[in-house]
Amino acid sequence: MTQSESQDNADYRLFQKTLKLCRFFANSLLHYIKEFHPFLSDSCCILHQLYLQIHSKLPPSLYAARISKAQQEEIACAFLVILDPLISQLLTVQSFVQAVLDSKLDLPCELQFPQCLLLLVVMDKLPSQAEDVQSLWCTESQVSEAATRISLFKAIFYRFEQCSGELSLPVRLQGVKNKGQAEVAITLYQHVCVHLCTFITTFHPSLFPELDTVLLRAVLSVNMITSLLAMDVWCFVARYGTAELCAHHVTLVAHLIKSCPGECPQLINLSILLKRLFFFMAPPHQVEFIKKFSPKEAENLPLWQCISFQALCGELRKQTVREVTRVGIAQCRRWLSTSSTLGELQSLNTALSALLAVCNSAAEGLDVAQQTAIIEVGNELWAFLNVKQVTSQSYIQQTFSLLLPILGLFVQTVDLQLISQVVSLQTSLLKLEPADHVRFAMLDFVSSLGKLFIPQFIQDKILPSLSCIFALLLADRNWLLEQHTLEAFTQFAEGTHHEEIVPQCLTSEETKNKVVAFLEKSGCIDETEAAKVERVKKEKAVFWEPFAEVTLAEVKQSSLQPCAKRARHDFTLEEEYRSALQAATGALEATESLLQKTPAPAWLLIEVEALQERIKRLKHQLLQGDL
Repeated sequence: MTQSESQDNADYRLFQKTLKLCRFFANSLLHYIKEFHPFLSDSCCILHQLYLQIHSKLPPSLYAARISKAQQEEIACAFLVILDPLISQLLTVQSFVQAVLDSKLDLPCELQFPQCLLLLVVMDKLPSQAEDVQSLWCTESQVSEAATRISLFKAIFYRFEQCSGELSLPVRLQGVKNKGQAEVAITLYQHVCVHLCTFITTFHPSLFPELDTVLLRAVLSVNMITSLLAMDVWCFVARYGTAELCAHHVTLVAHLIKSCPGECPQLINLSILLKRLFFFMAPPHQVEFIKKFSPKEAENLPLWQCISFQALCGELRKQTVREVTRVGIAQCRRWLSTSSTLGELQSLNTALSALLAVCNSAAEGLDVAQQTAIIEVGNELWAFLNVKQVTSQSYIQQTFSLLLPILGLFVQTVDLQLISQVVSLQTSLLKLEPADHVRFAMLDFVSSLGKLFIPQFIQDKILPSLSCIFALLLADRNWLLEQHTLEAFTQFAEGTHHEEIVPQCLTSEETKNKVVAFLEKSGCIDETEAAKVERVKKEKAVFWEPFAEVTLAEVKQSSLQPCAKRARHDFTLEEEYRSALQAATGALEATESLLQKTPAPAWLLIEVEALQERIKRLKHQLLQGDL
């Protein structure tokens, strides 16, 4: 036996002894809990912390020591299995419920993931408990003036949100066993979603109001992954419940969207939810929805811009597409025929968004006249856009971002002169480094040009701008934009008739390597699993730091209302003098710069002499000490 094998055997024997000791202590603890169950009130916080600490030291925790798969299974079978009945014993103890669901519970990074797993373990055990025990865990309660208990649902979503590292790695957990199929490890997201949906099928009906409240709050969360989880669970409820329940939820979300005062992340989340729920509606309820929120009314376009017309069937789809298209085009023409003010751009953008929804999900339902009308409207609207407006006005940026994909969908029939204007404007914009969402909007349009054959007479106006657009976007340092640009460039390069411009888009060795790595599906960073875990842990600590002192009570009290304005900073008189003098100096320097470029107007000398008189008076006052 080699020295290495001897050491391995010694380590394994030590592991076995340690595991036996842990099992002994766990069995002893379980025995004492059963014996002294009525007297556990003062010990529940310690037991809760003990459970979390144990799970934080063992895989799949990011903070666990690295051990083999075989050792993990031994620990699970010999030790962790005993902790399961321990939780069962504590389910009905109110002090334990308070310890786990305390609104002021402040946990460090390494205990967030174990807390999330504990909440799911508790949830899995509740269906076998009486209604009062389920209610104890699943409803909020003001225990005392100093102590508040949140619901299990809210706690799960809150702790899930704190597991950013485990979600991004992602950590793998034991999957659900299906008959005749091998068990597959699943991500934390899948684990939480499956267990939540399973619980919903078995919990007491009286808990549905609490579930609805928590799901809506989570959908409105600014945290994307939390909102997506809530949407997945909500869609399960819509499918699992009755058709009437689904219709009720769709109507509720529709009213919430119509009541939103303007663009915000919460409106985007509600729009995604409405689009998904609409697919689950029964046809009779879709007919009722169309009657209630008629597409013939312009005020309902904010809803129809969210809906995929693929969810409708047959004649109902054709009729709805026709009405939304007619109203959308009429709204655009109304804007073009009136004063065309920036204040009315929101209604124009809503109409364009509804037309884009039609083009994306039911373009085959548009007849030639409708397609021509959409292209004509797009052509007329494009004439109003210029670089200065797109870079400075958010509503015009949205108009720009909606027009591009619409024109891209009909690129084969769009006038070549308009295409030339579009790519020229995009090139000028990119050189000014516009907002990210403006750059994202360009991708679909430029990739769609791969389908188009550009005649010789206009190639010199389009192709140089096109290669410049791809070159600038491929060189962008935004990783998400970079990924989408690589996809758009690949799509363009595979379909274009003008292969000579493809090399012109790759202006540097770095860009070439990036494209090659993308095509070969090889990562640019060679990172070991251990290094990846360490990086994710550091990232999690950074992300968690700003929120470390935010309690669940503060989260509960938060609203969509804007924060109170900060008090105005009172400048000292000396600072005010300095600020005024700097402004005057800046104005004089600007005037000097203009004199170097162009001749001075006739009135300038008179104004300068007047300024000199004022400066003399100020100087006199300073000398006299009047100020």
